[in-house]
Amino acid sequence: MLSRVAQVWRLCATALSYLLFGLGALLLTASWFPLAACCRRPAQRQRLAQTMIRGAFRTFLTVLSAAGVLSYRIHGAERLRQDGGCLLVANHPSLLDYVLLASVMPQCDCIVKQALWHNPFVGGIVRAAGYLPNADPESLFSRCQQRLQQGGILLIFPEGTRSVPGAALHLQRGAAHLALRCRADVRLAHIRCEPATLTKGAPWYQIPRRKPHFEVTIGRKVAIAPFLAAAQPESLTARALTTFLTQALTFVEPGTSYDG
Repeated sequence: MLSRVAQVWRLCATALSYLLFGLGALLLTASWFPLAACCRRPAQRQRLAQTMIRGAFRTFLTVLSAAGVLSYRIHGAERLRQDGGCLLVANHPSLLDYVLLASVMPQCDCIVKQALWHNPFVGGIVRAAGYLPNADPESLFSRCQQRLQQGGILLIFPEGTRSVPGAALHLQRGAAHLALRCRADVRLAHIRCEPATLTKGAPWYQIPRRKPHFEVTIGRKVAIAPFLAAAQPESLTARALTTFLTQALTFVEPGTSYDG
């Protein structure tokens, strides 16, 4: 009986969290982000907006944790402070993966769907933060390269969509091609959620019987130089790098924890 009551409470709290997220996004768009426009340089505006997003996501996760919707632990977040001009590559089991990672990233450049630029709730956020729409592949590559050269950290989920629970990890080669062409090292991030929630194809109201717990591990950095040194076509090198990343994301060694 107590388990059932807790599940109903988490269902109600999850519904309220969606409402909170939407209202928070509108509030940031309508009030805080116009303040960022006071910055003269676009890069300064983007960094300020990303700082606001990081703070908002931390607050959102704190509320979810306090309400008993979920718990989470982030290992090795301090490693991100050492990074710049690299890719952060992660698996993608849940709808909250981006929120969890962006809440601890000193700066976060992210590739998003073109449709999000016109979304009434988050469109203002992704534009203010300078996130990169995936409309034109050639233009996207050029902008990614520019961000990396400026010392940005580019967050990528190379699966392209959320994982199917229980299925083997399957990465697309886009992240590998980007790393090779931009000569950018790759920082690994592994996300695990038990029991699974907010997965691909699952409605938000499908609440697990137990409170889900997220374990996020910021792992080691993979040097791109050895892959570039291979005397073979880029397509074969990208395939080899993708295979390596797939295996490496199976387990990432933990570091210092940030609990929620």
